[in-house]
Amino acid sequence: MTTEVTPRPRTARESATSERRTMDDLLRRVEHRLSTFLAAERARWAEVDERTVVAIDALSDLVVSGGKRVRPTFCLTGYLAAGGDPDDPGIVAAAAGLEMLHVSALIHDDVLDDSDQRRGRPTVHTVFSALHERHGWQGETRRFAEGVAILVGDLALAYSAELVSQASPALLAEWHRLRSEVLVGQYLDIAAAAEFSVDPRLSRLIAVIKSGRYTIHRPLVMGANAAGRPDLAAAFAEYGEALGEAFQLRDDLLDAFGDSAQTGKPTGLDFNGHKMTLLLGWAMQQDDKIRSLVTEPGHTPDEVRARLLDTDVPENVERHITGLVERGCEAITDAPVPETWRAELKELALKVAYRNK
Repeated sequence: MTTEVTPRPRTARESATSERRTMDDLLRRVEHRLSTFLAAERARWAEVDERTVVAIDALSDLVVSGGKRVRPTFCLTGYLAAGGDPDDPGIVAAAAGLEMLHVSALIHDDVLDDSDQRRGRPTVHTVFSALHERHGWQGETRRFAEGVAILVGDLALAYSAELVSQASPALLAEWHRLRSEVLVGQYLDIAAAAEFSVDPRLSRLIAVIKSGRYTIHRPLVMGANAAGRPDLAAAFAEYGEALGEAFQLRDDLLDAFGDSAQTGKPTGLDFNGHKMTLLLGWAMQQDDKIRSLVTEPGHTPDEVRARLLDTDVPENVERHITGLVERGCEAITDAPVPETWRAELKELALKVAYRNK
């Protein structure tokens, strides 16, 4: 007679380790999906004309150059926390599509911000500016380079839609909202920089729409919806809104006081572009001199930084970030997901809010 042995329940640590391995495996599959997708596109277009692969190569270089993969991570976390099947290739395609959308936004951002570096490398328009000058081609170098960068960004946008179309239809409504929000938010960012009016309410709206929702909130809900759990949308929205704002505020601080060797891009771009960030908005409410340091010719980002440090705004921003992290973590305390995933979401909250790049 055989005695049946009841399996020992997994400890919390064992569950967390197993789920971390699942997440790591899915992120590896996302990387593989991105690289194989771009390689297939390159091979297809290479048969048409060798010049057609130049744009794809520029896009591929940026995709493989690193990046935190924040949006795929939150999409996959929402999916797994909601009980999704990790073997479903659709969620990998959706996460890859989110990263491709992010790359599109980065390329366009670099043109809008006139940035010459991204992830420690020359930006797309900088590369093509050098190519135009080196060959002595016709036309204006800047116009050519920025035109190519816009098209490469648009190509990434088209590819993002193609990838996400391979995922569950249940996440498409959230995907469509995400794409329109990031573009509307980008417009508001440009308009507010031109107006340069002190309006913290508008600055916060831009931070949430342009960055927060598309970085954390919508990817989480996309993942949950793909797993058939739309009931998680409210908790994930509250968590995502709070952490998305914290994410953008950290971006503001890194632009003002960060180390470009760590961030991989120049600092002070918000000052140069007259971006009406929450950081600057709050500072200008306390110190009128900051406005002239940002807008009048002849002043450097170092002067703005020094003046900002004379106010208590950086410390206030840090305190606000801490409050946002607490609010986000509180939002998922009673969310109907396994405890290990609540712990993972809390850990992710700390990572995005207190990152150094």
